[in-house]
Amino acid sequence: MNVVPDTSAVVDGRVSERIADGDDEDLTVFVPEAVVGELESQANDGRETGWEGLSELQELVGLAHSGEIDVEFVGERPEASHVDAADEGAVDALIREAAREHDATLLTADYVQAETAEAKGIAVEYVEARDRTRTDDGLLIEQFFDDETMSVHLKTGTVPKAKRGTVGDMHYQQIADEPSTEAQMTEWADDVTETARASTDGFVELSEPGMDIVQYGSYRIAVARPPFADGIEITAVRPIVQTDLDDYAYADELRDRFLERQRGVLISGSPGAGKSTFAQAVAEFLTDNDYAVKTMEKPRDLEVSDDVTQYTALGGDMAKTADSLLLVRPDYTIYDEVRKTHDFEVFADMRLAGVGMVGVTHATRAIDALQRLVGRVELGMIPQVVDTVIFVEAGEIDTVYDVQTEVKVPEGLTAEDLARPVIQVVDFETNRPAYEIYTFNRQVVTVPLNEESDTRESGVDRIARQEIEREIRSVARGHVDVQLRGQDEAVVYVDEDDISYVIGKGGGRISEIEERLGIDIDVRTHEENPAGGPAGGAGGGPTPGGSSGGGTPQPQGTVVEPEITSRHVVIRMDEHVGETVEVRADGEYLFTATVGRGGDIQVSRGSAIAEELEDAIDRKQTISVVAS
Repeated sequence: MNVVPDTSAVVDGRVSERIADGDDEDLTVFVPEAVVGELESQANDGRETGWEGLSELQELVGLAHSGEIDVEFVGERPEASHVDAADEGAVDALIREAAREHDATLLTADYVQAETAEAKGIAVEYVEARDRTRTDDGLLIEQFFDDETMSVHLKTGTVPKAKRGTVGDMHYQQIADEPSTEAQMTEWADDVTETARASTDGFVELSEPGMDIVQYGSYRIAVARPPFADGIEITAVRPIVQTDLDDYAYADELRDRFLERQRGVLISGSPGAGKSTFAQAVAEFLTDNDYAVKTMEKPRDLEVSDDVTQYTALGGDMAKTADSLLLVRPDYTIYDEVRKTHDFEVFADMRLAGVGMVGVTHATRAIDALQRLVGRVELGMIPQVVDTVIFVEAGEIDTVYDVQTEVKVPEGLTAEDLARPVIQVVDFETNRPAYEIYTFNRQVVTVPLNEESDTRESGVDRIARQEIEREIRSVARGHVDVQLRGQDEAVVYVDEDDISYVIGKGGGRISEIEERLGIDIDVRTHEENPAGGPAGGAGGGPTPGGSSGGGTPQPQGTVVEPEITSRHVVIRMDEHVGETVEVRADGEYLFTATVGRGGDIQVSRGSAIAEELEDAIDRKQTISVVAS
């Protein structure tokens, strides 16, 4: 008798069962390569059916070696497209064709397959599929958890460990005497994935070769296997406390804030600080106050009531989830976790669409959470995306910031022409601005306003001094020292030979710098500096070098062709890496620079010296470089 088993019959062990019962003699089993391919795919996905089917094939090959049956593998290996389309019948069609070619009876536990084969005139034997329902007796690794255990960490060859204690006071400790064996780890890992698939209380969030992420009840479990990991590893985490909004500081103020209107909120903190626990409390509060609340999570591990629907990445992309939710129109969405640029973009898109958003993100300080938006969201839009930042530490709310925007002169600057949009980060407790974020000389800066000591250089002073140094160093050849004399005045000390270069004809160059920075600058020599002469070479941008002696014939140097990019004027000097050189236009000195490690000189566009260089290029002057 000739038999072609399909995947369902192999998984259920129906062929070896028939042989054990002595039902067939002189049996030849034709195993389609399509069955082998589908079982291998299932096993790679960590599915129990794949491993059971491969075990059955090994059993059949063993019976063939002992002479009890004949086994032949027939047909072609299915393409990936066939395996991907298995639910649409692509693999079943290949199996039916193998039965027809070998004039064999198709053995199947798939009712649809049996009916289809019969309709096509193929001999078929249908057997009832086995009941694969698994009794949900919980996870084997639950034995390692007690009331104070937040997470359990298991790995082949190591002693099991756990984090135990209370939020903010966790301790990493051993919970067994002997290292876990390979057999133990395999049993625990298989139990995690199989229980999650069989239980209505669990699901597999992610399944990739070498990694499964499982959510079972309140447990979030990561199972890593070789070759992705160097051994089987299981990390199981669960929340150990349930809170509501009343358990936290600022509860009354936050309640009013959430109910006043839909908000954009970032809940920040370090790993294990209690961010997700607080987010759950916020979700329950909003639900209790008749808001429609959804979550966006990968994995879905927030412990929320059944009224809150938990969504994951649709097709692996949170942007698709967002598109779906915009049709559902929730009042608030909890986004756990907002981490990558794509997450922030999705968060911002939903918030600007009018959905209240509560994002959970990692940060070591409250201001760091807001700064993660810089560069990912247009600066002026940040207060519309996030108007509240909550920093959680050791399970408690440590800091709350109100994020506002105002067109004003930044704190510490006085010139009216420096007015610009400024993001003010206001401390919720004191109602005083703690930080300002704005664009200063083409770069975004975050300036703290609550300096601890008047004698320390403030954030504004530090930025102003750095910008002045950068501008002056672009034209001076020697050392530059900057001293601030108030909010809008500074004294710059340079080498005597550099005075004329810094001031420019009729004071034009220094006036341009003053206008650009909004600061009055007095240029003096180092000899006039009451703190003493230069304290060392300057750095950054065009670097200091010696000046040419007056009246001495100047060498022509190497003619170069500068390249103008969006941010720099670049001069290639591959043969002079590390050397100090002078750059000239038609023999007239422009500036001195040090050739960088990459073999080039880069001058930031927008600086005074870059404008002179670009002007010389526009006038078709010959640009040359002379080694000092």
